[in-house]
Formats: sequence, structure tokens, C-alpha cells
Amino acid sequence: MDTQLPNLIDQFLEYLEIEKNCSKLTIRDYRHYLEVFNLWFNENMTDRKISDLDLHTVRKYRVFLANRADDRGLTLKRVTQNYYVIALRSFLRFLIKNDHTTLEPSKIDLPKTESRSLKFLEREQIDRLVTSIDTSREDGIRDRAIFELLFSTGLRVSELVKLNHNQINLDRREFGVVGKGGRARVVFVSDRAEEWVTRYLKERKDNFKPLFIRYSGRIIEEDNGEKMRLTARSIERIVKKYVRLTRLPVDATVHTLRHSFATDLLTNGADLRSVQEMLGHKNIATTQIYTHVTNKQLRDVHKSFHSGNK
Repeated sequence: MDTQLPNLIDQFLEYLEIEKNCSKLTIRDYRHYLEVFNLWFNENMTDRKISDLDLHTVRKYRVFLANRADDRGLTLKRVTQNYYVIALRSFLRFLIKNDHTTLEPSKIDLPKTESRSLKFLEREQIDRLVTSIDTSREDGIRDRAIFELLFSTGLRVSELVKLNHNQINLDRREFGVVGKGGRARVVFVSDRAEEWVTRYLKERKDNFKPLFIRYSGRIIEEDNGEKMRLTARSIERIVKKYVRLTRLPVDATVHTLRHSFATDLLTNGADLRSVQEMLGHKNIATTQIYTHVTNKQLRDVHKSFHSGNK
């Protein structure tokens, strides 16, 4: 049994947290992926160490992943299997960087997976969503403000739930957020989002710090109302509630609104670099997933030259 492996994994996770400034969610996922590898390695590679890892062993591990079931008893999808392998490659890269002998991670190839379709909402569908909200109540005004702010800024749900009401400059209609990987960026508030966030804050009679608070359960005033803050899961449930209510053909999530934000900008002529900045993407390659649905030049070529167009 390689008793050193768990310690090395802990060192890698500390490296992700301290030096790479990865989010707690990312570190949690990497911990899970590598703990699975550690259990498999110790059960199947008796008396071997991580320095003995070779491609043959990795192939056996991948066969194990291909037959592994998730919590629901379903076989892991190919894209999920890749997450385990990506975590292993990152771990091996860390080991080599720190002078440990092991398999060169670049030798481990990732199979291509099918491209996932990009889900986004048209402007008409966004309007259907937001107008379905009953704004005669304070929680309805909150929900409308949430939708408008998500579509206006492209915030991730983790970024939205962290917002405090004194963080947003509604006069300048912009504010700063620190997103994935600790990258700071400025996001901008549309006219409609400013209107509804302002209306929501005027309705509030509390002095709680969080921008978006819950209205169910016990009121807890300690720590500036921190326990009243909406969670990411609550935001997802709110979005799902109105998606079902409006019977949209797209099974939209909070991230669908982020996609819709980017698609709306690109469709209306924004350049890719600007959208990259507004989304907080580290690499422009991540932003390029939107171009196949928003490339105006290709659309114009099709309109002009395809024989099916009149």
C-alpha cells in the first residue's frame, strides 16, 4: 500500500487553495476525484507506489471508471469520467513540479467527447420569464430583481449569492466581483436591472447585509443577517420555478441565463474579447463556445447564398 499517496494528495489540495486560489467547490471536486483514485490504486496495485504508475495502470483505472456507477446507480458519463482523469493529470503535474518521480501526465490522452449543446434563451423567452413573476409581494420583487440582474451581468450563481446590498453602485450602474480563480472584474447593471434592484431595496425594511434574502423560516438577525442570505440552491430553485411556470422549451438554469447574457451581447455586435472580460473567463477559448450560435457573418452568408432563402 502506498501510504504516501494520501499525504501527497493533501499537499496538492493545499497547493490549489493557497497558490492557485481555487474555489472551495473546485477543491471539493478534486478531493473527491483523487480519493476515488487513491482507493482504487491501493486496492488494485498492492505494494506499488505512485512512482510506479504507468500507462497500463492508467488504462486499468479508466476501465474501472467506465464501469463505475454514480449515486443513482447509473454508469458515469464519458464527460464525468474525463473529470477524474483531468484531476489525476493535474495531480501528476504537481508531483513532477515538486521533484517526485511519476508518470508524465502529458502521456495520458483524453478521449474526445460529444459537444454539449449550448442552452440559451431568446430575448422573448427572457421577457416571458420575468413577466410571469407576481411582483405584488416583496419576494416576487426580489425574484424579478434576481432575474434582471443575472441577465444584465452574466453573474455565476456563486457570485450572485455573495453580493451585499452596499456593494452595488446603482448610480454608476456597475460593481466589482471576484469570480472563479480569484479573478476580479467589473459587471454592469442594465436600466431594467437597476429599476428592479432599486425597487426591491426600497421594499426592504431590514438592515441585513446580503443583497438577496430568504422570506421563509425563522428570522435570524445576528451577524448582520448573514443567516438570511439566499443560498445557491435556493436561487436555482427560484429559476426552475418560473421556467416550469412559463413552460419554456428550454430546461433553463441560472447558468442558462449566463449563456443568454453572452449570446445576447455577441448577437448584437459585441466583440469576443469584451464578452470574455465581462464573463470573467481566463481563456478566450472558453468564450468561443458562443460563436457558433452568434456568428453574424456566417448568418449573412447563409442568407445571401443559400438557395432556400427567397
